[in-house]
Amino acid sequence: MVKNAGIEQLITPFRMGGLDVRNRVFVPGHTTNFGHANHPTQRHVHYHAERARGGVGLIITEAVRVHPTSAGRHISLGCFDDTSVPAYAAVAEAVHAHGALVFAQLMHAGRQANGDATRTAAWAPMDVPWASGAAIPHAMGPSDMAVVVAAFGEAARRMDGAGFDGVEIHLGHGHLLQQFLSPFTNRRTDRYGGSEENRLRLVREVLERVRERAPDLPLGIRVSADEFLPGGLGPAEVMAAVGVLRAEHPLAYVHVSHSAYHGSPSLATQMADMSFGHAPFRHHAARFKRAFPGLPVLAVCRLDSLAEAAALIEEGEADLVGLARPHIADPHLVRKTLDGRAHEIRSCLACNQGCVGRLEASLPISCVVNPEVGAEREWNAVRLAGPVPARRVMVVGGGPAGMEAALSARRAGHEVTLVEAADHLGGQIVRAGAVPGRERLTLMTDELARDIARAGVTVRTGERVLASDLLPGGRHDAFDGVILATGSLPRRRELPLGPQVFDLWQAIHALSGKGPDEPSALRGTVVVRDDGGDWPAASLTECLAREGAAVHLVTPSAALFPRITTYSRLGLTGRLGALGVKARPLRTVVDAVGDRVTLKDTLNGDTEELHGVTAVIDAGLPTAADDLYRALDGHPDAPPVLVVGDANAPRTALEAIYEGRIAGTFLSNAASGAGTLATAAAAAVPTH
Repeated sequence: MVKNAGIEQLITPFRMGGLDVRNRVFVPGHTTNFGHANHPTQRHVHYHAERARGGVGLIITEAVRVHPTSAGRHISLGCFDDTSVPAYAAVAEAVHAHGALVFAQLMHAGRQANGDATRTAAWAPMDVPWASGAAIPHAMGPSDMAVVVAAFGEAARRMDGAGFDGVEIHLGHGHLLQQFLSPFTNRRTDRYGGSEENRLRLVREVLERVRERAPDLPLGIRVSADEFLPGGLGPAEVMAAVGVLRAEHPLAYVHVSHSAYHGSPSLATQMADMSFGHAPFRHHAARFKRAFPGLPVLAVCRLDSLAEAAALIEEGEADLVGLARPHIADPHLVRKTLDGRAHEIRSCLACNQGCVGRLEASLPISCVVNPEVGAEREWNAVRLAGPVPARRVMVVGGGPAGMEAALSARRAGHEVTLVEAADHLGGQIVRAGAVPGRERLTLMTDELARDIARAGVTVRTGERVLASDLLPGGRHDAFDGVILATGSLPRRRELPLGPQVFDLWQAIHALSGKGPDEPSALRGTVVVRDDGGDWPAASLTECLAREGAAVHLVTPSAALFPRITTYSRLGLTGRLGALGVKARPLRTVVDAVGDRVTLKDTLNGDTEELHGVTAVIDAGLPTAADDLYRALDGHPDAPPVLVVGDANAPRTALEAIYEGRIAGTFLSNAASGAGTLATAAAAAVPTH
């Protein structure tokens, strides 16, 4: 069924470390927060099994901490004693049952191991924290290093006993072993610091012990080709280290990543979001492939599709290509392609919202476009449960929540009509995707529209629904249930004597040339009032600055964009700084006259004035567009109603898609008396 030559090469088998991998696609290690007491759970079992069933050749687990000083939280994975072996064996067995191989990634996080939950101090080469305000680590002594070396060896032995096909030792991403390798983080004066040979000593001891304790287990290493830090490791230094290690050990592969876990834009490259563009770091793997032609090279990061992955194989830049977030978004990437169903793939947006964003909140990962992540067993059970009584369903609102609700209801067997007041589907995502650098967001609604059309949902655009339409005698009174997804509206605080005020939507329209407003005001000195601390204000601020505006970012918060994940925020703030954006945290706008805007310091009440302001953009908190819901809620003659997405409460696309899928799938439960959206679904799938 596959006709693309590059894809055909990508899905051919490959021999590595004495093992036959069924294709060149792998899922690289990525944290899930599915653990309990630092052991894998059934969520891990079914999560990895689903991706193996989806056709991937190799799965590398998230980082398995080898020692309690690296545990951080109980939801991370560890391998501290033999009691963990059965849980890991269950993961290996589930992956093998679907024909894929599985390697365990072994790691010590070093100085960034957050010991708040375990009340342990982080270990590091030196007592320097990874970021300003982070905990000061314990500077390791010789006995500590002996403990770590032994822990890596015992963890490898346990993974061998659990039936894993190999282990990957993590030497990258600024974790402990990279901290010893890097002159940026290792300024020790003993035999473990100083020269390149000394900085490599701990790594060599670890690999030697791993081979002693698990001699038959294929051994790979993961490296950061570039730390992106002044005075840190670059490709030449890392390749020299790999050359030494390869001469001493029969490495199965080198897995080439990049970045350091450091409070700077370096960390932003590790989980590169959509602002980086496609495959921004593929040149690193290519360089290693040229240097070590006989050593299998694994490439990773911001490879969004199998087509991009295939290009690396076809051009000889890598032997296997990893796609982590795309496999979170759609675990059946490979299988759909093999079956000629590539048109059904749901694309990763590289938004870092449901994956990395939830990790930082110590929550299990999810995904904007795939709300079933971490609940694969339960959702599969729902699909196998058989048909439900078919109903006639109207969905009001064609944004992401409404589109997902309509699609899910149709797939559940209902007759569905989707009505949208605008002349197109997509809702606020269409507006957000019009901001340069955020275009990838529209993949979400484009693919939903594609799937809705194929599923047979009746779509009506340019039509507004009133409460009277849904009551007896109304033009839409024949529906058995209604899902309201009418979204939210921006708020705009007027400054009647001051410069022109735009809300977010108006500003986007003006900048894109699609609105009636004169955009010249947005090319001058612009004040952005940001109360939300999220991407809408952030992306518009960056766009304005790139258009040449002098931007003053005013926020009552002490920090900039607190709702954006650290991984993305470090890159974002670096770009804003380079563009000359002036940040004014702990400030509010209290007055404006002519081109003068007065700010108030929320800490001490002092005021300051900004002069020459041509426009103010109000990124205040939105309000739910819930008039239709209020009119129907509790009405004795109203049909069963569920409200989802921003109409429920203004939040993000993550919650909108999740609630849309729940509402459409479990509509029959709610319509038959289950009550609210939450109770309709709570018994069926995990909601955390």
